[in-house]
Amino acid sequence: MDDTRTDDARLFRDAPLFRLDVTGADLHGEVRRLRDTGPVVRVELPDGIPAWVVTRHRLLRDLLTDPRVVKDPVNWTLLRDGSVPEGWPLINFVAPAGMVTADGDDHRRLRTLVTQAFTPRRIAGMRAPVEANVRGLLDRLAAQPPGPVDVRALFAYPLAMRTIGDLLGVPEERYDEFRALSASLTSSATGPDEVLATRRRLLALLAALVAEKRAAPGEDIISDLIAAREDADRLSEEELIGTLLLMLVAGHGTTLNLVTNAVRALLTHPGQLARVRAGELPWTAVVEETLRWDSPVAHFPMRYAKEDIPLEGAVIRRGDAILASYVAAGRDPEQYGPTAGAFDTARENKRHLTFGHGAHFCVGAALARLQAETALPALFTRFPDLSLAATPEELLPLPSFISNSVRTLPVLLG
Repeated sequence: MDDTRTDDARLFRDAPLFRLDVTGADLHGEVRRLRDTGPVVRVELPDGIPAWVVTRHRLLRDLLTDPRVVKDPVNWTLLRDGSVPEGWPLINFVAPAGMVTADGDDHRRLRTLVTQAFTPRRIAGMRAPVEANVRGLLDRLAAQPPGPVDVRALFAYPLAMRTIGDLLGVPEERYDEFRALSASLTSSATGPDEVLATRRRLLALLAALVAEKRAAPGEDIISDLIAAREDADRLSEEELIGTLLLMLVAGHGTTLNLVTNAVRALLTHPGQLARVRAGELPWTAVVEETLRWDSPVAHFPMRYAKEDIPLEGAVIRRGDAILASYVAAGRDPEQYGPTAGAFDTARENKRHLTFGHGAHFCVGAALARLQAETALPALFTRFPDLSLAATPEELLPLPSFISNSVRTLPVLLG
């Protein structure tokens, strides 16, 4: 690196950090400001913890497959030296052992075991149960008293939670507790006491589920993963619990946000909805454009530089943390042109990074798509006069820069 580039890199590290809003009050506005700041921005996370955000699609895509970028938190300098508090709001994305925090051979081993339980055949077999679940939820919506109903709470959530619950073998009576704990975990505005309490309770619930399945195996993924532990390449208890934590939280949260965001997008873009209803565009176009335009996951923690990485005048130093900003990549004008910020189901280039890229591509992507592609046409067919019961400005965002959606989505069924 020449002297000029070295000086530029020093300026990056000496410049004030861009503080991310933990409440997510204006997520897309904040991302625009991040993008205007530059292609690589050093940001401040809760408790003053620094990290990097890459705001360009091409750069993030390359970083997600760069061998110098890893997932194992042992590579994070601030965690090693004790600078990250035990009750840090994002610690539950860093601490659990499992597929999401593994690299190389360890990751391949864990992913192989998980994909054996998460096979295409099993996902295909979920179509009929998902369709039946959707029909039942629509019947329940139709039976609601006249007036606004929350389509997030009464449709998107039970669809997503029952689907992943059935796959994992989670008893229905535990759904609401898992939902509340997941919401706490994905919030970036929680205090240290709640962070620690959430982690303890989630791990205890998952450990209890594992014990129950070990005693009485069923036709579910937890039982399959327990059985896989008995082979030569087995999951350790810690890896099993950490992997289940990821699958439960991401498995319902991504679909919950995706369906909610898609319904909101269509109701605020009636011309787009009319074209889809008329058969001019497929419902798959709605799903993919929603994933691009309003990613269910905003900034996903955490990756780490295994060595110094020069990037667009900055240097991400060895041991630095990196957020994968899917919400920034999704509206990048360099990738999608001057209309990147517009919701356009007819857009030709809908390719996105929302489910990741490379070795850590989301194993549940097909299931999330299946649920959304089933739920959306069924909802708008059953209730053709569906409309928002609040102005877009009245829809409060989730208190998070990780999970991207609204807290409620009140609609009139018509």
